Amino acid sequence: MKQRIMMGMCAVLLVCSLILSGCNEKNKVVNYKKADENTVDITFFGNKYEPDNVTVIEEIISGFMEEHPDIRVSYESLKGEDYYTALEKRMAAGKGDDVFMVNHDAALELSEAGKLADLSGMKTISGYTDKMISQMDEDGKIYWVPTTVSVFGLYCNMDLLEEHGQKAPENLKEWREVLDYYRDRGLTPVIANNDISLKTLAIGKGFYSVYQEGRQGDVFSSLNEGGGKISTYLSDGFSLVEEFIQKGYVDAEIALGTEKTSDDLEQFIKGEAPFMLTGAWAAGRVDKMEPDFEFQVVPYPVLEDSSLVVINPDTRLSVNADSGHKDAALKFVEYFTGADNIQKFSDQQASFSPLREGSPSSVEEIQPLVSCYRSDRTVIGADGMLKLPIWKLTAQASVKLLSGETLDSVMDWLDMQADEEGSTQ
Repeated sequence: MKQRIMMGMCAVLLVCSLILSGCNEKNKVVNYKKADENTVDITFFGNKYEPDNVTVIEEIISGFMEEHPDIRVSYESLKGEDYYTALEKRMAAGKGDDVFMVNHDAALELSEAGKLADLSGMKTISGYTDKMISQMDEDGKIYWVPTTVSVFGLYCNMDLLEEHGQKAPENLKEWREVLDYYRDRGLTPVIANNDISLKTLAIGKGFYSVYQEGRQGDVFSSLNEGGGKISTYLSDGFSLVEEFIQKGYVDAEIALGTEKTSDDLEQFIKGEAPFMLTGAWAAGRVDKMEPDFEFQVVPYPVLEDSSLVVINPDTRLSVNADSGHKDAALKFVEYFTGADNIQKFSDQQASFSPLREGSPSSVEEIQPLVSCYRSDRTVIGADGMLKLPIWKLTAQASVKLLSGETLDSVMDWLDMQADEEGSTQ
């Protein structure tokens, strides 16, 4: 079933396959304005499929086409892993879109294959923060640009905490005490999904000291060259994950079947668990689900005396190096990454801006994350300097721990996978 909605003066058609019923299908924003022989058509493929996301993207597309009446842009999206499977197949078949979204692992693979165009000549590059440029720069070339900085945090059911005389934890000791309190009363205190929840916890705790000491460049360079084991840094973080599973803070069986920012949100709004681990960008979605309690998203309380946030340069845009309309595609990405559009896009997604003059999202529930971010108590979840598919490997390691494998065996597996990936670089 498809629904068609005419979108304003620019005559854009929004085709939402089953989107209103919440099914995992795909969306398209297709411009049908009358073309002439000089009109260029470019396609834009992404994994932002929720109605609010699509609406903002459509607004940006419409603004671009008003400024560039000789270029038409069509947007198509798929959800989750289906998107990256489709992207890989399209690129392998030589049928890639002109512009598409990538994550750390996809960008790594496609740039090595020579499939990504150099974006370093775009005027908007100078507006990015030094931290973002350090992520994007590849020996003077840039193959992707972020439109948001996503933040991973701990969702807290403030009403449930207050009801039991508890508060949002600010360090690991406090968190353990609260977790023990609820577990001892027959509740599973932490809702976790099977992808981003536990791996970001492990990455944050494991790499925090490396970032605070400014050693990430040297550490990642060594790991890239096979000069060390990744478990040296991540075992501490995954040890905490194992503790959460073994102590019953997380229900392993339920977590294995819990899809990120969908199943976990449904579980959280029931109001039966005090905590949920997932991306802060879902805060707006949770709010629209109208839970009957107040919630906040706070930094990960995984340090002995403090907390941290895990961040990612996110919603990354790339241009197909083999595009037949590369100039038009570059113009579109440059327009998308203009200051006004970046702010609009990041604010809608309850994320932070990657630009020097940008501001964090104004979404009320994520404000506790801001001071931690600004004080640089941060770890980048998938650092561009690390040439390993860490996003995929740490997700798989989390699933192995949830499935009952021991920490030692999982860390051995992680080192072996990292060695194999490194040997193919």
